Amino acid sequence: MSLHTGFQAKRAIQSLLKVSERELQHNLKLHSRTLKTTPIMANNNEMASAILQKVNDIVQKNKLLSDHYDVNKKVVDFEHPKDLQSLLPLDIGKAGVSDEELEKISEDVVKLSVKTCHPYFYNQLYHGADEYGVAGSWLSDALNTNIHTFEVAPAFIIIEHHVLGYIRKLFGWGDQGDGIFSPGGSLSNMYGMMCGRHWKFPELKSKGLFGHPPLVAFTSEESHYSIVKGANWLGMGVENVVKVKTDEGGRMIPEELEKCILKAQSENKAPFFVNATSGSTVLGAYDDLDALADVCKKHSVWLHVDACWGGSAILSRNLKHLMKGSEKVDSIAWNPHKMVGAPLQTSPFIVRHKGMLHQTNSANATYLFQQDKFYDVSFDTGDKSVQCGRKVDAFKLWFMLKARGEDYMEDMVDNTFAQADYLTELVKSKPGFRLVPAYETRQCTNVGFWYIPPRLQGKEETEEWWGEMEKIAPKIKEQMIMEGSLMIGYQPLPYKNLKNFFRMVIHGVPRPSQENMDFVVNEIERIGKDL
Repeated sequence: MSLHTGFQAKRAIQSLLKVSERELQHNLKLHSRTLKTTPIMANNNEMASAILQKVNDIVQKNKLLSDHYDVNKKVVDFEHPKDLQSLLPLDIGKAGVSDEELEKISEDVVKLSVKTCHPYFYNQLYHGADEYGVAGSWLSDALNTNIHTFEVAPAFIIIEHHVLGYIRKLFGWGDQGDGIFSPGGSLSNMYGMMCGRHWKFPELKSKGLFGHPPLVAFTSEESHYSIVKGANWLGMGVENVVKVKTDEGGRMIPEELEKCILKAQSENKAPFFVNATSGSTVLGAYDDLDALADVCKKHSVWLHVDACWGGSAILSRNLKHLMKGSEKVDSIAWNPHKMVGAPLQTSPFIVRHKGMLHQTNSANATYLFQQDKFYDVSFDTGDKSVQCGRKVDAFKLWFMLKARGEDYMEDMVDNTFAQADYLTELVKSKPGFRLVPAYETRQCTNVGFWYIPPRLQGKEETEEWWGEMEKIAPKIKEQMIMEGSLMIGYQPLPYKNLKNFFRMVIHGVPRPSQENMDFVVNEIERIGKDL
């Protein structure tokens, strides 16, 4: 090497070193928080992430877990949307904020959030989460994989496969069928509609609806609105969802269903799908699955069951009779994140016909679902899903069930139904309270009632009287929320000509008690007596 060449090489190396040093300093500044909280060379005694530890500390300190949260604290510190926008540091800047700032933000979010783990949160069909389910959710989130192929999610695929088999056996299907975890009960119901369409008219997958007689789906007037939304998504038109009449307790009348099917056939339409409900959202009604299955079999129509709310009765030997006939239906949607406290969202969908999910939804993406892989490709479940990316939802349910066991789950469900019975009798016997007539034959843990303030008691129940009554529940609800003492829903039921009433939905996590039920009626009376 010449002297000149050696000098050039030395200058080049020095120049590179300077650039590298500048880049290093820039990267250290840019990523200082990451380097501080997530040491790349952490030894076994060091935590991998300080911020995750802080979030865990906040959860533990505030006891944000069902059956641990302080009953004397508020359910919610309510702020109106405009005020809340100013209370949270919403803007995202060019530079990240410190862990200390994130810790404060986390504390603020906790303060400004509804505590669904509170014993007096009864606002929706979901509620607090079981701590073992939360642990399972955290772990699967940390592993951050997509449950579409065995090669990227081997343990989770095997667990989902097993859990779905366990659930199918609970509903009386033995080793038959298939299933998948979906992102919520509405999507599960849409899966049922899609499977029903493909089972009845498989050619529509390739040819589309053009020129085909209008598809018609049937559901009860008490059913969930997701069936109407599903009709829109499937392109069949919401006007082709027929609402079937129900009895006084909100149960679909099988004879009315058959009339509706015959009417659609007479209009040269194509009945393909019936949605039964096991535990309806408002009245908690369980449809007669045996009778509906007979009608559907006679007319060659797919029978799906929306058991998202009431399906948990299957966990109890004393209550599984409510799901009698489930062994005859074609598909079932169930949401363990409702009554039994699995974390949101946990929504298994099961179908009795093996292969139907794959036939209905497969698109044969060759970059994912190669058939010449070195392992059993039947465990590549992604092609039977309408999604590509899919969260690991089965693990948290399995983890919870492994920890709790069947006896615990059965006792939880039995206690929940028992507290609903207690509340029903309490409402019937307490002056100023009246059970909504549609709940006289209630089956699930929904309890609907009116509170009648003293100024309206003993008066003639005219149209004007009911006009006053329908204002009572909203006013009481508003005061509850502002005080943060209790969250409970209210609503009218127009198809039964019922004005606003309180709709109490009792769930198993946190574990309800008679003391909790007493508090609910006493709190409503305390706030409402002077209205």
